[in-house]
Amino acid sequence: MGKTILVTGGGGFLGSHLCERLLEDEHDVICLDNFFTGRKENIRHLLHNPSFELVRHDVTFPIYLEVDEIYNLACPASPVHYQHDAIQTVKTCVHGLINMLGLAKRLGVPLLQASTSEVYGDPDVHPQVESYWGNVNPIGPRSCYDEGKRCAETLCFDYHRQLGLSIKVVRIFNTYGPRMHPNDGRVVSNFIVQALRGEDITVYGDGEQTRSFCYVDDLITAMIRMMNTDRAVTGPINIGNEQEFTIRALAEKVIAMTGSKSRLICLPLPQDDPVRRRPDIGVAREVLDWQPTIDLATGLERTIEYFRSEQT
Repeated sequence: MGKTILVTGGGGFLGSHLCERLLEDEHDVICLDNFFTGRKENIRHLLHNPSFELVRHDVTFPIYLEVDEIYNLACPASPVHYQHDAIQTVKTCVHGLINMLGLAKRLGVPLLQASTSEVYGDPDVHPQVESYWGNVNPIGPRSCYDEGKRCAETLCFDYHRQLGLSIKVVRIFNTYGPRMHPNDGRVVSNFIVQALRGEDITVYGDGEQTRSFCYVDDLITAMIRMMNTDRAVTGPINIGNEQEFTIRALAEKVIAMTGSKSRLICLPLPQDDPVRRRPDIGVAREVLDWQPTIDLATGLERTIEYFRSEQT
């Protein structure tokens, strides 16, 4: 028998894919979003489904629903968006989560918190393991998100220890795929949009900084497996792709795959931008029996096709 599942931030890039998958698994889904960065276009195809319900709401205000599980994805996740209103970003990370934890406590249901690799900051440990505490600037322009998410993890574990709440924390590394916001400033969407338009591709720094890129379908599989683990499994667990690429190599790959005549131009590296980022996913392999299955070429092909269709 299906469950009733709440997905906050369900109109966003990741949230919309999660809602879609949960509906495919024959659950009832309540999608909650204030559409600050989420888009109705991401979930429009789900609105006709009788098992899907859309609620326009800001998680920083309490809400009372009856559900069996909560996935808390509500928060702007790209620097362009989370720095636009830094105070609101912190409120969403902290006040928003407190409201969702309170709801989970009242109902006695599990909550999965979408944390981030940004909790590691500009890491001194590579690849990043869950036991690493991070190297984060607490007062920089990225701190509203980095420290907001770190505080969110603290809240989850305090609710777990003090009140016995069932929590699941996943640390999400760079993820890409269809429905990414075209103006969110992330490298994959940036490069693809610029390449399709024939514009210069902006690489920050010398392009030798590295990232690992996980296709969205793989990520959603991991999140659902995490929610379905035994109550004793709390995380945090890294979710991402172990293959590491330089930003320059990614840009060149996108140019080649789109057949673009775009040129690479280098701009100054933003403050506190991590130089290296790659997850150690040994825990995910062991606990979730999970690892990515979609390689970068395949994922980029699907993502490029999506952005190409959006431009027509």
